[in-house]
Amino acid sequence: MVFPTPPAILSERDLRAAELDQNTPAALLRLYAWMHYARTGDNRILDLFRQGLLKGTVTGGQGNEGLTIPLALLADKAIDVVSWTHRDFGGHLIWSDHLCDHLNQYLANAGSPTHAREGNVHHGDVKNRSLPMISHLGAMLSNVMGMTDSQRRLGKPAVGFTFFGDGGSSTGDIHECLNLASLLSLPIVFVIQNNQYAYSTPVSEQFVAGTELWKRAAGYGMEGFALDATGDIATVARTLDAAIAKVRATQRPVLIEARVLRLRGHAAYDTCDYLAPGELDALTAQDPLPKFRAQLVAAGHQAALEKIEAELGAYIEACIQVSLAVARPVPGNMLADVFAPESPAMPWVPSVTSDPSSQLSALSSQLTFAQAINHALRKILAERPESLLLGQDIGVYGGAFKVTDGLLKDFGRAKVFNTPLCESACTGYATGLALNGHRPIEEFQFADFSTEAVTQIALNAATYHFRAAAAVPIVFRLPAGGGLTMGSFHSQELESLFLSMPGLKAIYPSTPQDAFNAILAAYEENNPVIVFEHKGLYRRGKHPVSWDANYRDVWQPKRLRSGDYATFVTYGEMTLLAQEACDYFASEYEKTFDLFDLRGLAPLKLDAIKASLERTHRLIVLHEGRRTHGFGAELVARLTEENFFSLEAAPLRIASLDMPVPFAPELEHVYRPTKDTLIEKIAAWIE
Repeated sequence: MVFPTPPAILSERDLRAAELDQNTPAALLRLYAWMHYARTGDNRILDLFRQGLLKGTVTGGQGNEGLTIPLALLADKAIDVVSWTHRDFGGHLIWSDHLCDHLNQYLANAGSPTHAREGNVHHGDVKNRSLPMISHLGAMLSNVMGMTDSQRRLGKPAVGFTFFGDGGSSTGDIHECLNLASLLSLPIVFVIQNNQYAYSTPVSEQFVAGTELWKRAAGYGMEGFALDATGDIATVARTLDAAIAKVRATQRPVLIEARVLRLRGHAAYDTCDYLAPGELDALTAQDPLPKFRAQLVAAGHQAALEKIEAELGAYIEACIQVSLAVARPVPGNMLADVFAPESPAMPWVPSVTSDPSSQLSALSSQLTFAQAINHALRKILAERPESLLLGQDIGVYGGAFKVTDGLLKDFGRAKVFNTPLCESACTGYATGLALNGHRPIEEFQFADFSTEAVTQIALNAATYHFRAAAAVPIVFRLPAGGGLTMGSFHSQELESLFLSMPGLKAIYPSTPQDAFNAILAAYEENNPVIVFEHKGLYRRGKHPVSWDANYRDVWQPKRLRSGDYATFVTYGEMTLLAQEACDYFASEYEKTFDLFDLRGLAPLKLDAIKASLERTHRLIVLHEGRRTHGFGAELVARLTEENFFSLEAAPLRIASLDMPVPFAPELEHVYRPTKDTLIEKIAAWIE
């Protein structure tokens, strides 16, 4: 596909302080050219939508150009990080790619950078550190923070730019991110695009009268100021340049409340009938673009302006014609792109430990489940320079379950650090790190608390590869499960919640050896991996752990017992109950089961279990999560759909009761499967 050659002025994508200080005509004309280009492009995209040539919606940036264009020109596109919003078309144009690439994205054709998998404004350029936005307001701030910190860790003096509106400033993610960025001293320019409306809701219904959003910066220990981006463009650019330079030098964040205009409503379908009579006319009168043009005409640049406008107009129309001629997308094998390709094995030292002075070696050593995980984390931190570990209380305290005990002391705060109570921001921050080549491991105090980060885990990290061809190598450690009298908010099994979302992998080990292997196998993945760790296993005795060259086999089911009466599938702590039940039925009923520890929950690798079921013709599935919509339902469906008519009995599905996890041990004992209830249910099923 041959794209039209851009006008020469579009090859100039940078702006320097010296040019601004001297009011260099070339710099001012460059500013105007990009503003006019963005405005005309936004208007023509709106035309295409109204003509029915473009689907979805259009949320234009008409009125935002006085902010977006100077900032994009001033940023260092070679190292800086950004996530543009749906009102920053001009930023996309300056940052990277040809206009036809952006038009193809809006038209969702075969030339779309996202292969037409994402909505028209939901695109970026991850390889050039422009992160694609999602619709959840505030969710992108933390991703920018993580990637910016990654750049800094790699020795690059990057600055991150992230944007949210006056309405979005009310979300919890914004608070979490401002606090985290200040705490970690991250060089981020936070920009509030205050256009006075959140869709149709005016600021008078969002905040107490007289609220100045930039003043919130003081509460986070950072600088903040207001900026009128509808005023003199050169002044706006100089102010932004000074702020960016200060953030780059001090590595401290800043919060800018920029007054911008929304001249076309929230989106193409917005009727704007909530505006007061004459309000739109008043906004249009403040439009910075015609005011800037008039200023340049008064300075004697009319001929140059007309030449620029003519060249840009012709170029835009030529690009539209090229993009309209591009074929519609072909689905192809979309499923193959949900996950990043399998990564090669890492060159681990063939030992449980990387410390040659340690008593642990390639020979078997006795470890608890928690100790096995600790040694795996220690091995990763020692051998992999891109690794780091974050979470609440994982530092001096060693984590809620002491799994990270000693790691801060041995590896320092650059590699092991506590985070504040902000699961969403921390997870988004870790995702940004992963997008730039680091491999973070995030510990949640309890699996239950990961619900605070569902958007970041399931809608951001898990979808990046499908929508942006970007790998996200990140491990989420979730202490899960009940039986320890911790109640509803510390005892959940959440595999059904997360694994219904595409793009996530998961392992649920049940032995110290498998726990050690699982951490290494998960770490090597180029995809987000959840490692479920049952809290009841952390200190359930010591067991042999040794270096296992086949540690990646932890993704496959493991046969724990052999038999011919039924195929029995389980995972996590339930494997202990299942083994006891198998021994009981072999002794008392003379019936033996093929018992499998599933281990890898996603992707499911069921060939060995299916082969067993073809032989036994009976199926038992046991899991601790609740029965309704539980993970066992998926297992039963997958295992029986191909050989349903060869079954000799209905599948038996055993799980916890459909209720919140009760607190008292007598109540929790009834809630979740026990050895006795397991035996009772299987015996009734047999009889």
